[in-house]
Amino acid sequence: DVQLVESGGGSAQAGGSLRVSCAASGIDSRYCMAWFRQVPGKEREGIAVRYPGGFFTYYADSVKGRFTISRDSAKNTLYLQMNNLKPEDTAMYYCATKLSSGPCPRDAPDYANWGQGTQVTVS
Repeated sequence: DVQLVESGGGSAQAGGSLRVSCAASGIDSRYCMAWFRQVPGKEREGIAVRYPGGFFTYYADSVKGRFTISRDSAKNTLYLQMNNLKPEDTAMYYCATKLSSGPCPRDAPDYANWGQGTQVTVS
């Protein structure tokens, strides 16, 4: 079974940085991996996607140039480095995976496996 556990969330001031982590088990190099975020009353937003092998990445315009998705294969951990944080980055952050069958999707309904989320608050 695929298991995903996020960590590293917390509070930061505008302009600061945080790195959230996603410990993954039960997956291999064929999986798309992604970060989403969600605030109450809004749809879950795909903000970063890492293709198998890391040969291509996608970033939403709202985070492009500030956030970086990466994976440590040895530790089987996905990371999201968040720099120059803004109050509008406040959200619950989730990692997700899907076995690749073509281009990695960007929408939450297309991902099969989810962690429980980690809260990020920017003031």
